[in-house]
Amino acid sequence: MSTTLFVKTTLGARYDLGDDHPFTPLRRELAAELIEAYGLLDRDDVEVLDPEPATDEEITRVHAPAYVAAVKRFGEQPALASSLEAAQWGLAAGGDTPAFAGMHEAAAAACGAALAGARAVWEGRADRALVCGAGLHHAFANKAAGFCIYNDPAVAIQGLLDAGAERVAYIDIDVHHGDGTQWIFYEEPRVLTASVHESGRYLFPGTGGLAERGVGAAEGTAVNIPLPPYSGDGPYRRAVEEVIVPAVRSFRPDVIVTQDGADPHHSDPLAHLTVTMPTYPHVYRVLHELADEVAAGRWVALGGGGYTFDVVPRAWALLFAEMVGAELDPQLPESWLESARERTGQRLTPRLLDDVEPVVPEGDRARADAEGNAVVDQAAALLR
Repeated sequence: MSTTLFVKTTLGARYDLGDDHPFTPLRRELAAELIEAYGLLDRDDVEVLDPEPATDEEITRVHAPAYVAAVKRFGEQPALASSLEAAQWGLAAGGDTPAFAGMHEAAAAACGAALAGARAVWEGRADRALVCGAGLHHAFANKAAGFCIYNDPAVAIQGLLDAGAERVAYIDIDVHHGDGTQWIFYEEPRVLTASVHESGRYLFPGTGGLAERGVGAAEGTAVNIPLPPYSGDGPYRRAVEEVIVPAVRSFRPDVIVTQDGADPHHSDPLAHLTVTMPTYPHVYRVLHELADEVAAGRWVALGGGGYTFDVVPRAWALLFAEMVGAELDPQLPESWLESARERTGQRLTPRLLDDVEPVVPEGDRARADAEGNAVVDQAAALLR
């Protein structure tokens, strides 16, 4: 019997950038609670792990020791983040990743969770692992960015390489380019980074163009599909199926690590890709089949972005259901709905795949669809 691991994130609730910040820990908590409410954690083929935070030694396999020291310093005294010194580390007060009390410990917990899931899969203690509280893909080796202190996908990937994996494929389906993870491994031929995202011409972090392909011995191991705003389901699915899948097939990885941000959805307030709910289970199925085909089923799935309480829990419940091979009741558990509505103060969609038609400015849908498909064609051509 195959085993799927659900990895908790110790101190996850403490990864909190502020009351008004979109990256609230409540979105992750609600996703984990919905997975539990569906009974998925009670299955005989599921194990739940509460891991230890990553050590400084494990974090500095990816991050500069001076940066880790700065994170600790400003985490102990966040008031110091008003200084110019904090800005050079990406931790300035008022920035997108402001220093907060205990941030080293909270970010180390995310790294430890991603690393624990990766090690369990590599060592054969589990076939797959889901880590909702991880996926902080914007952090650089020496700087915080995009709500991310430490880059837990990179820590997990480096942990796999250190454990003996010869090739690791990283697939990023978040609406934002997986820039930090890409740049950390941009010269590493053992790591393929593949990202489908809204074009950096329109959206943070401004990178992820077709020309970013890796350098030196790693040339060709960075794959990017930058889609225009409003391009929607068709080009997004094609990017995964016709670019990422063949790239990973050709790379022949030992393990697949995915960053599964739910923010491509059309209701997300920070982006404009207009993907709809039915695309999520479709893409998750493609990723699952790909892992089975090329990596003996070894799949480490991380969370990521997504800034609506209505979408993130449903998307990640669908992801875990795909990983364990479960069919979910289309109607969300009433107990979860009542609790989530009370805690968020919002009306939430009561059914798993229900959606509304994306609102797209007149004339933009056809243009974006054509431009998006053209980008997919260009990205596919670069693989040949």
